[in-house]
Amino acid sequence: MAYLYLAIAIITEVAATTALKASEQFTKPIPSLIVVVGYSIAFYMLTLVLRTIPVGVSYAIWSGMGIVLVAIAGAFFYKQVPDLPAVIGMGMIIGGVLVINVFSKTVGH
Repeated sequence: MAYLYLAIAIITEVAATTALKASEQFTKPIPSLIVVVGYSIAFYMLTLVLRTIPVGVSYAIWSGMGIVLVAIAGAFFYKQVPDLPAVIGMGMIIGGVLVINVFSKTVGH
């Protein structure tokens, strides 16, 4: 169940972060509402994750996947396409998340 909560936390955080740009410094009501609700859900879900998965591992997965997904959302919604070094760096982040999940004994599988 912790990984479902973590997935929800990641998705809602990505939605909230993506909506930050659209909120135009909180002057647009709908994107601003998405930001507030998205972050609220994300942090609540993360508290549920922390019952099972250690905080360092949870945060590494959450932030790592968030970075990659926000970059994808930025490319899709705002035409902010990352260059090759950014893509390589994000590939390394994904690799790190995979190493944690596959090999770390601190992850509650």
